[in-house]
Amino acid sequence: MDRRDSLLAALVATIWGFNFVVIDWGMAGVPPLLFVAVRFAVVLLPAALWLRRPPAPWRTVAAVGVFMSLGQFGFLYASMAAGLPPGLAALVLQAQVVFTIVIAAGVLRETPSGAQVAGVVLGCVGLAVVAVGRGGSVPLAALGLCLLGALSWGIGNVVARAARVGGGLSLTVWSAGVVPVPALALSLLVDGPAAVADGFAAFGWQALLSTLYTAVLASLVGYGVFNTLLARNPSAAVVPWVLLAPVVAMTSAWLLLDQVPSAGEAVGGLLLVTGVLVAVRTRSAGRDAEHRPVAQVEELVGGRAEHRAADG
Repeated sequence: MDRRDSLLAALVATIWGFNFVVIDWGMAGVPPLLFVAVRFAVVLLPAALWLRRPPAPWRTVAAVGVFMSLGQFGFLYASMAAGLPPGLAALVLQAQVVFTIVIAAGVLRETPSGAQVAGVVLGCVGLAVVAVGRGGSVPLAALGLCLLGALSWGIGNVVARAARVGGGLSLTVWSAGVVPVPALALSLLVDGPAAVADGFAAFGWQALLSTLYTAVLASLVGYGVFNTLLARNPSAAVVPWVLLAPVVAMTSAWLLLDQVPSAGEAVGGLLLVTGVLVAVRTRSAGRDAEHRPVAQVEELVGGRAEHRAADG
């Protein structure tokens, strides 16, 4: 990539990384699933009025929305509400790359290369180290919820890959249509009508600014720029920039929220990010066009997974 595109990629990663701190800041007093419902209502409207529907069946668009948006962010927001710090949440969510490769191998018969297997193993070791070294202040249940969010994202990646869904930003917007009503219904079921009513009452300027940041900057602007970069450059040159997002998230949480990562979290995070980097950067020369697992996963993580990595 040239210098301009590199700066744009770094900007997107910064927006996505800081997104986790913004979510944590704005969700105070608002039930997490209600916050998800409001966020995706803003993503959907009015963007759906000027973006054409992606070239895919409705069931595919709905499935992408259920797994990439409702599942991923529902679990993510719930994990942060349960006590997972923003920086650690951004890091653990990168496990979606590991899940994507494993699920694609099982469902799509995309046999991973030896280096990809090594990256997956390294990422799993990193997650185990993070779990052990998370410190007493981070509930294990919160960590588990975030992993479920990463798993949901990975399933959504494979769904989009299997259907060869294009559309970029259009897919992001239209798939958001399946989120607000189910998320609100789940919030009523899990939190209760009184808590939802209190959440709406507590939805002040802080929650509004957070929602505008996550919906407009992180989702619409972030993915618009990211998809443009993918159209101009190889995915292997663009996707690794996403790994800056956890660094930005952890640094901003450290500076703004005084959330210092433990030694175990730092070591495990380094192993996880290294494993993800190995997995997405791997290339095998001379492969048949119908058997390109690395390129397919890079496309998955970069071009097809329109709620990338770092959009918390």
